[in-house]
Amino acid sequence: MARKILFDTDPGIDDAMAILAALRSPELEVVGLTTVFGNADVDTCALNGLRLVELEGHDHIPVSKGAGAPLFRRELDLGTEVHGLDGMGNTNPPPPRGRLDPRPAVQFILEMVRTYPGELTLVPLGPLTNIAMALQQDPEIASLVEEVVLMGGSAFGVGNISPVAEANIFHDAHAAEIVFRADWDVTMVGLDVTTKTIVQPEDLSRLYAGKNPATDLLERIQPCYQAFHDQVYGLNGAFHLHDPSVTAYLLKPELYTAIQAPVYVETTGLCFGKTIADVHRQWGARRAARILVEADSRAVIDLLIDRLIQ
Repeated sequence: MARKILFDTDPGIDDAMAILAALRSPELEVVGLTTVFGNADVDTCALNGLRLVELEGHDHIPVSKGAGAPLFRRELDLGTEVHGLDGMGNTNPPPPRGRLDPRPAVQFILEMVRTYPGELTLVPLGPLTNIAMALQQDPEIASLVEEVVLMGGSAFGVGNISPVAEANIFHDAHAAEIVFRADWDVTMVGLDVTTKTIVQPEDLSRLYAGKNPATDLLERIQPCYQAFHDQVYGLNGAFHLHDPSVTAYLLKPELYTAIQAPVYVETTGLCFGKTIADVHRQWGARRAARILVEADSRAVIDLLIDRLIQ
């Protein structure tokens, strides 16, 4: 039986790769997309969500618009310098054919959790605002969700939006703290593994040779992502595999090594957004998260490309 997942996402170039690979994987059943601000404003991200489900005939999957700003902060830091103003590498894609689901994201999340009690995995790829709001509105969902598998955080390394913070957590650190302190099963796919998994130009050549709607879209939008990685990290056409690593983990968790530790999120000061792994359980009885720390990077990249070109 396929694993039921709900993406909470801010598409996003790497979100697109993660979602398209999942849609092409029979082991996964995507029951919906909820969208949030992050890589672009929430209206743009919502339209991109529609574009992604429509691309290869998955129009039946609902896309719902969610939070356009963090829970408490007034500052709105968007990732448009990474993903383009349109979230799709400044390629200005045509409008989607369909319409958004009329339910707000939080309502949609709560309804899906209640529809599939004990079966649904929440897969946040952006700021955790929608997930935190759903928890606040109905704390009982923590006992009904099978697992939360999120892209975010940096437990043992540096950040990518500040010296200590990863971008998704930084965009709404208060929401992330709510999610990590809840009594449910959380897997953190953070910079500890995603920056060690680097897609090379030769991998992209193989990907683009797929010549299908998914690979053609990625070929159009990824140059913007490559340019950012060239400018900031000097990767010469390569890039870090952030959001798609979540899809790879959902498909083959055995490709990753994890540790168990409670995670705390700093919500003040210069270290705002830092994720702290309490490895020695010194801060109390918070439920431990599963923190991915190592990856078989070659196998992860090959798995994702195989799904996208099949």
